Amino acid sequence: MRTVKVQFTWWWLQILAVQLTLIHAIPPAAPLQCQDGGAGGCTLFNSYGVWNDRRDCRVLNATYPKTEQELVSAVAYANKNKLKVKVVSKFSHTIPKLACPDGGGGGVTVDAGVGLRQLIDAVEAAGLSLAASPYWEGVSVGGLISTGSHGSSWWGRGGAVHDHVTGVSLVVPAKPSEGYAKVVRIGEKDPLFNAARLSLGMLGVISKVTLSLERGFKRSITFNFSDDSQLEEIFMSHAKENEFGDITWYPSRHTAVYRYDNRVPLESAGDGSFDFLGFQANSILISKSTRAIEKSLENSRNAKGKCAMASTFIGAKKLIANGLKNGLIFTGYPVVGRQGKMQSSGSCLYSPSYRIDESCAWDPRIKGLSFYESTAIFPATKFADFIRDVKKLRDLNPDNFCGVDIYNGFLIRFIKASQAYLGQSADSVVVDFNYYRADDAATPRLNQDVWEEVEQMAFGKYGARPHWAKNRDAAFGGVKGKYSNLGKFVEAKRQLDPANLFSSGWSEGMIAGEAAAVAAKGEGCALEGRCVCSDDSHCSPAKGYLCKEGLVYQEARVCRYSSSSSFTSTV
Repeated sequence: MRTVKVQFTWWWLQILAVQLTLIHAIPPAAPLQCQDGGAGGCTLFNSYGVWNDRRDCRVLNATYPKTEQELVSAVAYANKNKLKVKVVSKFSHTIPKLACPDGGGGGVTVDAGVGLRQLIDAVEAAGLSLAASPYWEGVSVGGLISTGSHGSSWWGRGGAVHDHVTGVSLVVPAKPSEGYAKVVRIGEKDPLFNAARLSLGMLGVISKVTLSLERGFKRSITFNFSDDSQLEEIFMSHAKENEFGDITWYPSRHTAVYRYDNRVPLESAGDGSFDFLGFQANSILISKSTRAIEKSLENSRNAKGKCAMASTFIGAKKLIANGLKNGLIFTGYPVVGRQGKMQSSGSCLYSPSYRIDESCAWDPRIKGLSFYESTAIFPATKFADFIRDVKKLRDLNPDNFCGVDIYNGFLIRFIKASQAYLGQSADSVVVDFNYYRADDAATPRLNQDVWEEVEQMAFGKYGARPHWAKNRDAAFGGVKGKYSNLGKFVEAKRQLDPANLFSSGWSEGMIAGEAAAVAAKGEGCALEGRCVCSDDSHCSPAKGYLCKEGLVYQEARVCRYSSSSSFTSTV
C-alpha cells in the first residue's frame, strides 16, 4: 500500500501544479434546454445534471422577463391559463426538485434575478459591504433568499442571508379585474414578512429584494490545522469568538481545521481574496481522471486507496490555504482583504465559451465529479453529542470515513436564530458533507451504510433539519414536525397563492409532511436515499447489500455490504 500512496501523491501534486496556473473555465450550461425554440417544450436541469430521482423535469414552456412589468404579465398569463409556475435562476443550483413546476450602512434594492457576484461588486464599489452571503456565488439574489442560503456567523443579524432582508416584492396571482397578477410589496412590519423572506418560491415570484448593508470592511483569515480531540468541547466558543468562523473536520485523518475569521478596519493593510479551491476551474482531463480513479476504488472496494487520496488532498489544501491568496498566490497568514473578495467565490463560472479545456469539476457535460451533498442543521445544544456519536462510528474503522474526506470533510458553520417561519428557531450549527454518487441508481457505494447511519443520526436521533435546497429525499421525512411556525407559513401561502399556482407535488408533500416528499418504498429505493430501508430488497441483495441496523445508532436502518451475501471483498 505504500507504493499506492506514493503514486497518488505524485499524481495529485501534478494536479496542484496545474491549479496554481491561471485557469479559465467553460461556463456552465443553461439549466433550461428547449426544443424548436420552445414549441416542443423544455427540459430543466440542475447544475449537476441530475435530480434526486434521476427523472427529467419537463416544462411546457418558458418565458424570460427582463422587467418587473414583464414578470407581472408572465404570472398573469399563467394564472389566467391555470399553469404551474416555478422560477429558475441562471445557474439552477438547487438539488431537490423545488424548481421543477411539477415535482448600518443602509440598504440596497435589487432585482431578484441579479447574480450574487454582480450585487457584491456593485455594493463594494459604493464603499459598502453585504455582511452575509453563501460561500458559492453562482446563485441569484431571489434564489438564495428563497432557499435559506447562508454563510457562517452568530454575530449581528447572523449568517443566513434572509435575515438581512428588509423588504420583498412578490408577483402573485390576482382576480381577473386586477389583470390576473399584481405586485405585493412586503416590508419588515408586514404580517407576511416572515413568510416572504424565506419562501421556497411557493408564495409568488420574487421581483425585488431589499437587503441591509454595512459600511465597507475587511476581514482577516487564518486556517489552523489541528487535532480533532477537543472539537465537541470548543466548537461553540470558536463560533462566539470569531465573527465569520467555521470548522472543517476530516474524521478519517483526526483533523479539524479552525477558521479564525474576523472583520478588521477598512484601512488595514492587505488586498487578499478567497478563491475557494473547490470552486476553481479544473482541467477537464484532471476532473475526469479523478472520477475514474474514485470509480475504480469503489469497484474494487479499496478503502485504503481512498485514504491515500484524502491525505494528499488535505495536504494540498494546507499548502495553499484552500484558496486564500495574499495577492496572486498565498504567501502566509493572516490573509486580509475586502469583504466582497473574502466571503463568496466561484471562479470556475467565468470564462469565454471558447475555453473548452477547463470547467467546474462537477459539470455534467464532462462526466467529472458526481456526489451527494447532505446538509443537516442542528440546535447548537445537541451538536456536541452528534460529534461524539460520529467519533464512535469513526473509531470502529477510520478508513470508512476517507470517502468524505476526499471532498470537504464535514464543513461546520453557524447561523443565528431567525424569526422567518422556515428559518431556524434557535442558534444553530450547519454541517455539510459530500460523498461519492454512482453513475446509475442501481449501483451501491463503498461504505454506504456509514453515511446512511450518519444521516439518520442527524435527522432522526438529533432532530436536525434538512437544508431546503440540498439533501437526498429521505432527509425531508417528518420535516413538518420540526418547524413550529410551518402552519403560519401555510396560512400566508393560502393568502397569496390560494390556487397553488407556485406549488408542485414535491413541495406540497414536503411542507405537509406527507409521503409525497419521499418516494414510496420499492426495490433499491434506499441506494440513493429515496427511502430508509426496512427490507433487504430496498438495498441490493444481489450485490451483497442488506438492510441492517446501525452500528452506533442502532435505530438506524442502513444498506450494509456483506461478503458472504454475494461475493468476496477485495479490500
